[in-house]
Amino acid sequence: MKNSVVTNNSMVTSKWKGFLETFMSNKMGFSGAIILGIFVLIAIFGPLLTQYDPKEYGVAEVLSSPSLQHLLGTDDLGRDVLGGVLLGARISITVGFLATLISMIIGTVVGIASGYYGGKVDTLLMRFTDVFLVLPWLPLALVLTAILGASIWNIIFVIGLTSWPGTARIVRSQTLSVKERQFIERARAIGADNLYIMRKHILPNVFPLIFANTILVSAVAILSETTLSFLGMGDTTQPSWGMMLHYAFESGAASLGAYWYLISPGICVVLVVLGFTFIGYAFDEILNPRLKRR
Repeated sequence: MKNSVVTNNSMVTSKWKGFLETFMSNKMGFSGAIILGIFVLIAIFGPLLTQYDPKEYGVAEVLSSPSLQHLLGTDDLGRDVLGGVLLGARISITVGFLATLISMIIGTVVGIASGYYGGKVDTLLMRFTDVFLVLPWLPLALVLTAILGASIWNIIFVIGLTSWPGTARIVRSQTLSVKERQFIERARAIGADNLYIMRKHILPNVFPLIFANTILVSAVAILSETTLSFLGMGDTTQPSWGMMLHYAFESGAASLGAYWYLISPGICVVLVVLGFTFIGYAFDEILNPRLKRR
């Protein structure tokens, strides 16, 4: 068993090395990584550069245009928009990553169990997955958020709970292929139990696909948080980009010509999603031989 594990681990390591080398040579993926890297740095260090307090207002003229004192102007309560954007980066990206983590865990467990066991287990788990696939996402998320309450943690839970079915389907299809390979048969022959095989053999071989799908789900999670917050279901105490757009819309910033209030968080959402999309496209091109450029 040890020799089988060592051989399998070396194969996985070799795959990852080749994967990273190919990714670094992909211009679109590299550009996406730079965009996301910049926003991650903003999320980590940005709030340290501002004294922005979401509960403090009236410190400046409301909806004042960009100036040297306020580079991105002020909002409808006289707060610095740049400070809100910097702090909003941390909130929005954190929500996106944590919601994606929940989604990936649920989708991976369901997908691997369904594909590996097959039979009645597969049928039951896939029908359960289909229920979430056919339900309209937005009404379901709005209802769950209204029931649980508008808070950051509830939004993370709701997005993670409603965005896993696609991952489960993808992981299941890959598991069906991996479980038929010879090293799985060898592991069974020497007495390895099902949980060991799924943890040590199936998961490492489907993980690159899970990782690639995680990138796309992260973009969806950030867009989902922005959508829920814009519709008034976000946490009013946390200045996420979605909440900034919500307040900008409520204050009539568009009709008042306060373009900086709308454009600033909007551009941030677009750039982050674009970065994830670039990386996701690069991963799809690497993992799908038919899309590889010659």
